[in-house]
Amino acid sequence: MSRYAGIRDYLVAFLKDEVEKTGLKNVVIGLSGGLDSAVVAVLAHKAFGERLLCIKMPSQFSSQSSLDDADELIQKFGLRSETRAISKLLDAYDVKGMSALRVGNLSSRFRMVNLYDVSARESALVLGTSNKSELMLGYGTLYGDLASALNPIGDLYKTEVFDLAKEIGVPDSIINKAPSADLWEGQSDENELGYTYVELDGVLKRYVEQRACKDEIIQDGYSKVLVDMVVNKIYFNQFKRRMPLIAKLTSRSINHDFNYPRDIGL
Repeated sequence: MSRYAGIRDYLVAFLKDEVEKTGLKNVVIGLSGGLDSAVVAVLAHKAFGERLLCIKMPSQFSSQSSLDDADELIQKFGLRSETRAISKLLDAYDVKGMSALRVGNLSSRFRMVNLYDVSARESALVLGTSNKSELMLGYGTLYGDLASALNPIGDLYKTEVFDLAKEIGVPDSIINKAPSADLWEGQSDENELGYTYVELDGVLKRYVEQRACKDEIIQDGYSKVLVDMVVNKIYFNQFKRRMPLIAKLTSRSINHDFNYPRDIGL
């Protein structure tokens, strides 16, 4: 068995086990036409079949190619889906004059509002689609795409998600296109970050997994500007990877001392 076949099987089992612990049976995911949501959708379909519902949430800023790619994935795997556009929500909020960043964050949060509303309707859990590269760099919207009940790919770097996508049969049209959150016209992850995911993941793996210091990574041939940027983003965006801090006043504070039975496997 290949490494990524093993990862596939493990993540399918992870999803089944963690959803069953809650007493719920259904899951919902936002399907953008991008790589990460496609991978999570295929894994969830293997785990839950018809109990997975994919939600497409285009806006007036979405590209037609992303919608077409989402439809291709739906057709290939026979995924249940529905469309809940966020265009009217953005119009009602009057985004004229807003920066692209503000519109992007607002769009991401409107989409998560949609997903949690559907999850209530379907008695379902929302699955996350943020990869480890994004989580470590803080490249995501708090209470937007970073929100979820379960995230099967949060410990896989973006370059590894590409390899897993090939293993599980994600269409080439999705694998081969430039990574993009599709938050505004022409938006590209790598253009925004300033480096390719191959470069970013190389530094992240050395720093996070191998615990190399910055000087050691620079000696590997990575530029000081890249290394400083990655390390600074890791520390600056730590707040995005934590639950809200609660001031400790009692002997068993939530997130400090108190563990729920399901957290220890009971």
